[in-house]
Amino acid sequence: MTGRTDLALELTESEKYPEDGVLIEKSGSGDVSITKIEIVSEEGEKALGKAMGRYITVEFPPVTRIADCKELEKCLAKTLAGLFPDKKAPLLVAGLGNTDITPDAVGPLTAGRLLATRHINGQFAKELGLDGIRSVSVLSPGVLGQTGIEASELIKAAADTVKPAAVIAIDALAARSTERLFTTVQICDTGISPGSGVKNRRKELSSATLSVPVIAVGVPTVVGAEILAEELTGSKSRSSEGMFVTPKDVDMLTDRISGILARAMNTFLQPGIEPDILSGLV
Repeated sequence: MTGRTDLALELTESEKYPEDGVLIEKSGSGDVSITKIEIVSEEGEKALGKAMGRYITVEFPPVTRIADCKELEKCLAKTLAGLFPDKKAPLLVAGLGNTDITPDAVGPLTAGRLLATRHINGQFAKELGLDGIRSVSVLSPGVLGQTGIEASELIKAAADTVKPAAVIAIDALAARSTERLFTTVQICDTGISPGSGVKNRRKELSSATLSVPVIAVGVPTVVGAEILAEELTGSKSRSSEGMFVTPKDVDMLTDRISGILARAMNTFLQPGIEPDILSGLV
């Protein structure tokens, strides 16, 4: 099946690529599987239409069926730490998306649950027992239609001010398979273009535009309607191009996956603080 997808994993399943230009490694335990894809050549980049770099896909059962998400959260935190191992460097987290459109709200909902600590320092931090914590800034820039300002412009301005060692951007993605909606997280070190999941691509967030490394964390929340039509009928439908479909319980799924991402990211951002204490600080 072909169609729009932001997932490097799905591209490797449908596109021909040079094996020496795209390296793939699979691992995982229990219900969580991990696929690490590294594009190492221009040929691989051209074949998949993705920038050279690392793309790590974590797959898991539907979040409505997971009684205890701690193992999944640990896996996501460990994956993030693998891409950015410095435990002390200051970071800026940007939750991309629109809270008025539920499938596009994963970014800001996750960002709203993160512990911002840049303002906690010196004696104040010691009094709270938080001395030695990582400096974290959190931003939800909204979308162009709400603010009149590109998300990339706001993030660039914030990055120039707080001078993080890296930016982490969280966003909703599009998948090619309905089975991957809210059951997949893609983490990569190549940046992201806000709105790309719904063909509303804005100026990219990358090391080239922000002058610092950019780690992108994405969750597929929609599929193209033409893909769903092909799944159901076995034939392509041009009339549905440009339309997107999301699960009927998208409100609950978005809230649940945002909570999982936030707990995983808080663990990654503040590895020196116990998760139970972290949850009480947010």
